[in-house]
Amino acid sequence: MNVGIDVSPLLQTRAGTARYVEHLLEHLPDLVRLSFGRAGRVWAAARDAWWYPVALPRAARGLDVLHCPTFRGPLRCPVPLVITVHDLAVLRHPGTFNQWSRQYSRLAVPRVAQAARLIVAVSEFTKRELVELLGVPPAKIRVIPNGVADVFSPDGPAASGEYLLAVGTLEPRKNLAAAEEAARRLGLELRVAGERGWGDVGANGWLGRVSDERLAELLRGARALVYPSLYEGFGLPVAEAMACGTPVVTGKGGATEEVAGGAAVLVDPRDVASIAAGIEEALGRREELARRGLERARAFSWKAAAEATAAVYREAAG
Repeated sequence: MNVGIDVSPLLQTRAGTARYVEHLLEHLPDLVRLSFGRAGRVWAAARDAWWYPVALPRAARGLDVLHCPTFRGPLRCPVPLVITVHDLAVLRHPGTFNQWSRQYSRLAVPRVAQAARLIVAVSEFTKRELVELLGVPPAKIRVIPNGVADVFSPDGPAASGEYLLAVGTLEPRKNLAAAEEAARRLGLELRVAGERGWGDVGANGWLGRVSDERLAELLRGARALVYPSLYEGFGLPVAEAMACGTPVVTGKGGATEEVAGGAAVLVDPRDVASIAAGIEEALGRREELARRGLERARAFSWKAAAEATAAVYREAAG
């Protein structure tokens, strides 16, 4: 089959979506890569205004299937369209996004979802969001969890020091201020690994974007991963931390609870006292949580995710 994939997200971010695309390409090397523009806000706006509604459908002609690995895609497509929805945070919590993202998503995302023949959701939680917020028929959705790269394992070098680790782009939704305050109350250092984001969010222990190899070292050395994000469609750092044998503290009631699968301490992410108590619990249950996390992390494989995605292509092509 001749399947094209929009790799433009690689120009916009190095966070979870980019890693998703990179691992699909690693395991599905025959995909036709389609892209437009360069990095930066001006080019991002140009992609929203021209690439997705006009140029990408033209570029897709002659393909058997077009895959857009985010909910940015054509409003009408000449070939069967598959999209991946990582989360619908911009619709569920619009106040945590900039004005352009809010406006674009409110208008375009429902139409792109309607145009897609099949939709890949990265969790059962995201599937429920698609049904509830966009009215997508459940029969149109295929749940394919993200994977964990081989570099994330308990074996290998570990960063030195007594510290907690948070992972995520510096943006309001990641709730890093609450993680910082919880760590401060316990007298513990918090290091933060992730992209610079928006919304004037900072972090005293910010390390910037790090390679997967460095992230694995930080996870192995951390006393615990503190991940109190207000909303996630999956929560890749949770799976990666568990694969490293690192105890996890994360929010209850959403996708990260689903990913943790009973192998993490669950807290109220809007309550600093709850986060602090969760950290203390995780430190006291370190060996148990490490064992349970390692077992749970085996459920997440990029190879399996790619194989399942290829099956979606075949199904979409009919």
